[in-house]
Amino acid sequence: MKANVYTEIDSVYISQIKRFPLLSANEESELAHRIAQGDRAALEKLVNSNLRLVITVALRFTKLSAPLMDLIQEGNMGLITAAHKFNGKYGTRFSTYAYPWIVQYMIRYMKTRVAAIVIPNRKDAMLKAMHKAREDLTLENGEAPSNSELAEYMGISESALRSLLKYDFSVSSLDMEVGDGEKATSLGDMLPDTTYSPEEQYMIREEKEEVRSLLGTLSANESKVLWYRFNFACDEKQKTLRDLSTLFGISPEAIRQTEIRAIRHLRRNVAV
Repeated sequence: MKANVYTEIDSVYISQIKRFPLLSANEESELAHRIAQGDRAALEKLVNSNLRLVITVALRFTKLSAPLMDLIQEGNMGLITAAHKFNGKYGTRFSTYAYPWIVQYMIRYMKTRVAAIVIPNRKDAMLKAMHKAREDLTLENGEAPSNSELAEYMGISESALRSLLKYDFSVSSLDMEVGDGEKATSLGDMLPDTTYSPEEQYMIREEKEEVRSLLGTLSANESKVLWYRFNFACDEKQKTLRDLSTLFGISPEAIRQTEIRAIRHLRRNVAV
């Protein structure tokens, strides 16, 4: 790796990963066997010894407008996933197996988080710290941390973490394909259609019929006053007392009294 590249990566991080030696094929196979038995130390060793691979992959994305350390962080999550799934019986080196996992996590990051929505600088820095903390705890414990564990590790309250998580969103295209091969479908096709609900339409029809039935118990004038006052015709502008006084040829006060009598009558009928 060239010297000028190191200037783009956190120097402390570089010095840390240099401490971990590369592994032989036999060592990788042995570690995979131990990981399958729940050995967290083996998981940590396999991951740490391959952190340089993530940097190599991340450098291929340098022409894109993504912070290099952010890409490395996402790639490390892919590396951890690969370490959990690797089996020495695959007959391949771990780096070969882990490569597509690392790339997958980086591409997902590029699609969903790069300048999709502008986040305040302070929140963005906190999100990066949260992702790093989640990565550290996942590596240490072999599983993703709970919100309480993550908050404690970061030294913040759970309420502050929940507030921060509101900014930790992903943006995906509705045209993005989900699934493989012939069974693949677009994300948009999988979203529920909330524009029509048979149950809701049925309840609306029932309510309208009930209203018509109740209005039928009133006198003609009372029924018309309520019809216009509560805009059952769904006109653009609901009629005022003055509008109805002109329509009926009586005073606004007479319209108001008619409305009051009609409502009292309906309440008695509903109570019965």
